[in-house]
Amino acid sequence: MRIITVSREFGSGGRELGKRLADHLGFDYYDSEIIFSVAKNSGVDAHYAEKLLEDHGWKNIPITFRGTIGSSAYLQAGKVRLLLEQKKVIENIAALGQDFVIVGRNADVLLQEYQPFKLFVCADTESKLARCKERADEKEMLTDKELLRKMREIDKTRAQTREILSGSAWGACENYHLTVNTSGWEMKKLVPAVADFANAWFEK
Repeated sequence: MRIITVSREFGSGGRELGKRLADHLGFDYYDSEIIFSVAKNSGVDAHYAEKLLEDHGWKNIPITFRGTIGSSAYLQAGKVRLLLEQKKVIENIAALGQDFVIVGRNADVLLQEYQPFKLFVCADTESKLARCKERADEKEMLTDKELLRKMREIDKTRAQTREILSGSAWGACENYHLTVNTSGWEMKKLVPAVADFANAWFEK
């Protein structure tokens, strides 16, 4: 079984790269499907589950996550339940034994025992702003300043969550097998090169 985990800066195109990579390699692909599965298993609305799982509520927690999620009085019960359910869903996906690409969800940490190929996707600020604007909902009319603030907040939360889960730094090159800067690239042109690198790593 081959697993590729995709961590990414907000707006860098990591989700698109992950999907194209899965299609190119013939792997299964998991992203928002995980949220829907968590919501269904927990009996809550998918949007509610996504909000809790994306926010995590880590900002005011003065203790580490590692080994404490089941008993910490600092975490709200609803968030704990959803996080545990998400962990279970991801582990169940891996237990199927199929090759797959998974985006986000700290899967590179949760699936460490399976030795996944860990990909980190980044881009310069200008490229991320352009991508966010291009893909923004028509109802979401944010200024560049507001978009930049949103990007910083989301990436800060991702970094905090990884630190809590594993004690390792989000985005640090030593924690990934390959870092891809998508700035100035058409995503479809990056995919073959990333796929070749991943295949060579799995063969090694």
